[in-house]
Amino acid sequence: MSASAAPALDLENTIYLDLPAGRVVIQLRPDLAPHHVARIKELARKSFYDGLSFHRVIPDFMAQTGDPRGDGTGGSGQKLKAEFSREPHLRGTVSMARASNPDSGDSQFFICFAPASFLDGQYTVWGQVTSGMEFVDKIKAGSQANNGTVSDPTKILHMRVAADVKG
Repeated sequence: MSASAAPALDLENTIYLDLPAGRVVIQLRPDLAPHHVARIKELARKSFYDGLSFHRVIPDFMAQTGDPRGDGTGGSGQKLKAEFSREPHLRGTVSMARASNPDSGDSQFFICFAPASFLDGQYTVWGQVTSGMEFVDKIKAGSQANNGTVSDPTKILHMRVAADVKG
């Protein structure tokens, strides 16, 4: 391997998020949030996220998904203890959504459209988009007046651990 060759992609710690516009590749961060990464992979392997909507999308801020009810009140039924870090919320950061209790993260997560430093240290960062942000940018936005709630929302086609995807 030459010195200029890129490191091999760790397929076990990569998520393929397939949206109607195209594939988003998310590099998982078990170094920051090992329990959240393990749970996201477990849910992805159960096809939990397939067909779920981006129910809350605020332009220039973030797109949120992972709620089987589609209204921001649902989850998988397993709360996770917060794994906060100093990792900043930048464009493409993937972080766990939660209620006011820091240990209330479940299955909902969001992808930042832009830096959001006011979230730093208060939400569990578990991934970073490494390609396909142009497809995230095409997720249908909600209304600012309605806290980002989306009518006829963009839905996840498939969310898989890359190691499990053939071809």
